[in-house]
Amino acid sequence: MMERLFRLSAHGTSVRQECLAGLTSFMAMCYLIFVVPGMLADAGMPRESVVASTIWVTIIVTLIMGFWARFPVGVAPGLGITAFFAYYVCGPAGYTWQTGLGAVFISGIVFLLLTVTRVRQMIIDAVPMDLKYAIVVGVGAFIAFIGMKNCGLVVADASTFVALGHLNEASTLLAVAGLFLIGALMGRNVPGAMIIGIVAVTLTGLALGVSRLPEGELISFSVPLPTETFGQMDLAGALHHGLFSIIFTLTMVDLFDNMGVLIGLARKAGFMREDGHIDNLDRALITDSIGTMASAVLGATTATSYLECAAGVAQGGRTGLTAVVIVALFGLTLFFAPLVAAVPAYATAPVLIIVGALMMQDVVHIRFRDFTVALPAFLTIITMPLTFNIATGFGFGFISFVALRLLCGRGREVSPIMYIVAACFAANFILRSL
Repeated sequence: MMERLFRLSAHGTSVRQECLAGLTSFMAMCYLIFVVPGMLADAGMPRESVVASTIWVTIIVTLIMGFWARFPVGVAPGLGITAFFAYYVCGPAGYTWQTGLGAVFISGIVFLLLTVTRVRQMIIDAVPMDLKYAIVVGVGAFIAFIGMKNCGLVVADASTFVALGHLNEASTLLAVAGLFLIGALMGRNVPGAMIIGIVAVTLTGLALGVSRLPEGELISFSVPLPTETFGQMDLAGALHHGLFSIIFTLTMVDLFDNMGVLIGLARKAGFMREDGHIDNLDRALITDSIGTMASAVLGATTATSYLECAAGVAQGGRTGLTAVVIVALFGLTLFFAPLVAAVPAYATAPVLIIVGALMMQDVVHIRFRDFTVALPAFLTIITMPLTFNIATGFGFGFISFVALRLLCGRGREVSPIMYIVAACFAANFILRSL
């Protein structure tokens, strides 16, 4: 049945490999069920309800991604968008969370219209291959930076912005040990290297007292539901207040954030053809659009494909079965949420760093000898981790690519869609600076 549903042999994978990949992706992204509700609670939303809405959005939309789009990717409320929602829309902008959810729902409609009219696909197809490779590399650098930050290998610094972390911290040392353990196992082609590393670091941390098992009941038999946030979005309020700049920002950030993740993961999973076309991408984008609307209805922010699923792809995930396994494990968190907390960030951080290294391999395909390619590619790669935003990297890359071609008298080489996208990014940057 699995072979018939997911064509495992055609993708060079197996049920065991897909299960390992799904488990790896889950362990790399499961922190979201603690981080996302925390931010939404800061926006004034009821915490218990947003915990439930976050998990249910992840389950429903990832299930669609697995069975319909058949991508080995988990979909959940995005961290960057959630931060924008909680600390700007419901903060300095002064809107209620109900009005903010209305804006999220409207942006989901915009995503869907752009997808069914194939505008999103046209945008992706219009991106030059050099920039697509740069996107993959930039996403890899971003993933690695997240991993280093999560384990304290790099920390914020008042004078240099970023500095080497405290290497005398036990959690950091455990993460470094896990990095070398996983690297050695992968160098020896040991199956399940990432899972082995995550489990080994977690158990070692518990044994040494660096982290602890959560207190209280580890199992709950009552399934949480988003009763206080379900259907609370205020569409009339969002339209009445004229939240154009907020809706535009939500649309632009999710469009290119999600696009960057899908391009990066599709490349590593072997879904991208030589001409840059990605099979089943239209279904993945429609899933993302539906997910955003469903998220607003349930009481969470914009749903997006999760970057951390690169860990599962690196582990061998190639089909929608990986996503189905992710769904099953998130379903268990409804009952075993306290146990998920036992996997600390420093245990999954080495996986993110290694995945970043794997994605960096595509840098050799970028034609750096042509400076009209080199500078946009470099800006795309470097600005993703430095601004902590994939969409910003897109913006710098697109704008600089178009500008350099025009200044060098090669404007005819740029497609009309690239001009439109670059102009939209320029407008977005201006709106965000006001």
